Amino acid sequence: MRRSWLHGWLTALTILASLTGAAKAADATPSAVITKFQGALIEAMKDAKSLGVKGRYDRLVTPIEDTFNMRLMSGISAASHWKEASDAQRASLTDAFRRMSVATLAAMATGYSGQTFEVLGEKAGPQGTVIVDTRLVDTDGSKISIAYVGRQFDGRWRFIDLIVDNGISEIKTRESEYARTLKDSGINGLIALLDTKSNEILAK
Repeated sequence: MRRSWLHGWLTALTILASLTGAAKAADATPSAVITKFQGALIEAMKDAKSLGVKGRYDRLVTPIEDTFNMRLMSGISAASHWKEASDAQRASLTDAFRRMSVATLAAMATGYSGQTFEVLGEKAGPQGTVIVDTRLVDTDGSKISIAYVGRQFDGRWRFIDLIVDNGISEIKTRESEYARTLKDSGINGLIALLDTKSNEILAK
C-alpha cells in the first residue's frame, strides 16, 4: 500500500466518523476500536478484486461509521461556515463528507500483498483526547506511522483525526482544501463538490 493511499484518504480519513457509536460495546478501549477498524480494512483489501470499488465501499461504510465521528469532522472541516449552516445543511454535509471518505478509501484499497497493521499503544493527547499509535508494515519492511486521535462521546470511543508519519493533521488538511470552495460557494457548494467527487470515484 503506497504512502499516498493514506494521505489521500480522509475523509482518509482517514482518516479516519459517524452519527453512531465508535464501538458496539461502551467499554471498548481506544486501541480495540482501531484494531477492529484496521482488521476490517485488511479484509476488504484481501477481497478487493472480487468486490470492486462499489463492493469495497459497501464493506467499509460500517467500520468507518463505527470508528470515526463524521459529524464533528465535517464541522471542523467547514470551519466558521458550520456555525452559519442550517440543521439540514449540516446533515447534508455530514452525509457528503462520509460518502466521500468511504469512497476514497474504497478506491485506494485495491489489493493485498501481506501488509499488516500494528497497534503500538495509547497516550494522552490535548484537550482530553487519546492518541492511538499504530503503524503499517509492508512486506519489504517499510513502515508508515499512523496516529489516530479520539475521545469519548456518550461513553464510546470515536476518532476525529489521524496523523501520518508525524505529519500534518488530516482534518486540518481537509479544512485547508475546502476553504476556497466554502468562500466561493458556501456549504451548498462544498456538498455539491463532495457528491460529485464521490460519484466519479464510484463510477470507475
